[in-house]
Amino acid sequence: MLPAHHAGAFALAALALVVVPGPSVLFVIGRSLSLGRVGGFLSVLGNALGMVPAIVAVSLGIGAVVAQSLVALTVVKVLGAAYLVFLGVQAIRHRHDHVGSGPELPVSRPSARRLVAEGFVVGVTNPKTIVFFVAVLPQFVSRDAGAIPLQLALLGGIFCAIALACDSAWALTAGTARSWFARDPRRLARMGAGGGVMMIGLGGALAVTGSKS
Repeated sequence: MLPAHHAGAFALAALALVVVPGPSVLFVIGRSLSLGRVGGFLSVLGNALGMVPAIVAVSLGIGAVVAQSLVALTVVKVLGAAYLVFLGVQAIRHRHDHVGSGPELPVSRPSARRLVAEGFVVGVTNPKTIVFFVAVLPQFVSRDAGAIPLQLALLGGIFCAIALACDSAWALTAGTARSWFARDPRRLARMGAGGGVMMIGLGGALAVTGSKS
């Protein structure tokens, strides 16, 4: 079983990483600005669920193989970047669809299942998640405690929980700011387009540089 002091040390390290804005944070902010707090929270949930396959892969030893394959990481990175650009374009195209009677009551919002699924795709196609787990998680494992795969899975779960909490705070902040813009339909439309532009820029940056997770 994972020693408590190992888990605590990893939680502090994970928190230090998560609080620094990266692709996941920018994605959540962009979605929250376009869709409001509910859309932001559902995107956060999907993004967190997208980490689960990476956690399983690392726990089973598959993650190390993928992390060492430049071709595999490049393919995943390009697919993830292209999907972010697609979501950004959709946000711009449908910026007027999210203008309704209130900031959290848009005329047309994607279903909860779709929002979670879109967040999942963004999370699962972030190759930096696998690289981080492969490089960092083993450093906090206790060899003497045994059950290494279980320890890796627990560490991954801790990271996922911290990311879920921190990203939710970003979604709440951005969604609240959107509420002010919702008082004017034109401002709300511009805000939705701004969130789309942010996601397009993020996708382009990830495709070219592969920014940190």
